[in-house]
Amino acid sequence: MATILSVSGSPSATSRTQRLLRHLDARLTAQGHEVIPLDVRTIPAEALLGADFRHPEIVRATALVEQADGVVVGTPVYKAAYSGLLKSLLDLLPQYALAGKTVLPLATGGSTAHVLAIDYALRPVLSSMGAAHIVPGWFTLDKDITVGDDGSLAVAPGSAEALAQVTDQFSTALGGRTALLAATG
Repeated sequence: MATILSVSGSPSATSRTQRLLRHLDARLTAQGHEVIPLDVRTIPAEALLGADFRHPEIVRATALVEQADGVVVGTPVYKAAYSGLLKSLLDLLPQYALAGKTVLPLATGGSTAHVLAIDYALRPVLSSMGAAHIVPGWFTLDKDITVGDDGSLAVAPGSAEALAQVTDQFSTALGGRTALLAATG
């Protein structure tokens, strides 16, 4: 099946965004895809903020994007836009790094006031980077994501259903229909 890069743009080590992405990664893996996680917060700040295109971690991130068939981009929403950390990485990738790729944008936030951040902030950047197909994304409220004491993740039923639907649409767009039918059948 497809190789998917799952990018978390959250600066927090205990991020709901990152945990939600890893939860969706498991669904995509069960559908037969190879999923490679990338937490932007693990890239050294001096490389991101100093625009060090030759730093090994920037070179690695660029190569991961290049090798992927599809990219899931997850971000918390701050001030009605995607995270500055994610912006720092996107700025260092080649202009058309997403050319020929299918992309699934996801966002989390504390208020429905941020629900349009995907369409008005993130989607235009992904499009300008040449994404071949940006599937419908999803915004999940922080209150709909619960992390248990053991690290387990629970997503409120309505959000869980919507996330499953957009994830499955992404999988299908990548050619995962056979795996999708096998996983749900």
